[in-house]
Amino acid sequence: MSQGPLMPKATAVWLVENTSLSFDQIADFCKLHPLEVKGIADGEVAAGIKGADPISMGQLTREEIEKAQGDTNHRLRLAESRVKLPEQKRVKKGPRYTPVSRRHDRPNAILWLVRNHPELKDAQIMRLVGTTKTTIQQVRERTHWNSASLTPMDPVTLGLCSQIDLDFEVQRAAKDRPQVEAQEHGGTLMPAEVSTAPERPADPFADMSRPKPVEEEAIDVNSVFAKLKTLKRDDEDEE
Repeated sequence: MSQGPLMPKATAVWLVENTSLSFDQIADFCKLHPLEVKGIADGEVAAGIKGADPISMGQLTREEIEKAQGDTNHRLRLAESRVKLPEQKRVKKGPRYTPVSRRHDRPNAILWLVRNHPELKDAQIMRLVGTTKTTIQQVRERTHWNSASLTPMDPVTLGLCSQIDLDFEVQRAAKDRPQVEAQEHGGTLMPAEVSTAPERPADPFADMSRPKPVEEEAIDVNSVFAKLKTLKRDDEDEE
């Protein structure tokens, strides 16, 4: 789809008043509906709009208009602009601006981020707090000139960044971290509540269909010694 004129309705008003182009040709060039162009011709649409000359604006040539007036099937083409505008380069955003009244709180915010979110990279902390990599390194290594009196403080509470920005950076850092596979753990000790719990009494309504454990017979000490004595006598008789 080709680009239309800068002021489509004003251009359509001028073309209706100053040319014999058809409604379809004007509508196609101005990117309007033919009924809307008909309404402009009838004075029902664009009342009070002053017509804009596309020839003086460099959007149409007189030859192009004359060619379209002679052939109703011809579609007007927008003239190429003689003025070439330079391409706009994307300006890289600098560090976040920090108010002067809050700049002395940046080391405290850096200390809070380093302790509570160690997964954050220096570049992310720089975007959140608006500081430098050198300051972050000094806070990490406790070599900052005011490290003795630094107190970790939430940068959101200090007004250095928003909670949305902080959550976004934390989620991004979490995605970049390698996944740690869960290691298999060995047996653990039973909790004290289980090991020191009293034995449960036998359930009188237990399932009788289950086989009962075989109880060991009580050992008669006298009979055991009597058997040993008889074995000893038999050995003496054989000798």
